[in-house]
Amino acid sequence: MHTELLFPPRLIPLLAILRGKEWQLFVEQIDKKSVGDLERKAFVLFMVRLAGCMSCHSDTWRAHQGCEQCAKQAIRKFRGTDGDLIALYQASLNELITTLPADIEKVDS
Repeated sequence: MHTELLFPPRLIPLLAILRGKEWQLFVEQIDKKSVGDLERKAFVLFMVRLAGCMSCHSDTWRAHQGCEQCAKQAIRKFRGTDGDLIALYQASLNELITTLPADIEKVDS
């Protein structure tokens, strides 16, 4: 088990096989992006919101199971379609585009 403060991008490829083909292709596309890419950052923001990372702390059940299991469960239990999940991601991406400076995409984090 490994727990971090927020959703760790290293887990992105592990989420690809949890839903349908549309989701799998989408996650594989995001995983191919470079580390500092805005799309990867948007995916982290999307997962932080979906999995509830901001309310996770050492005393929660989610923290005890670890980030990988929590993220997988959040994706598996989502009641909408793959398209709905991708739309939530797109909303996170749009938010980053409108709030971050234009040159932030070039900065690796």
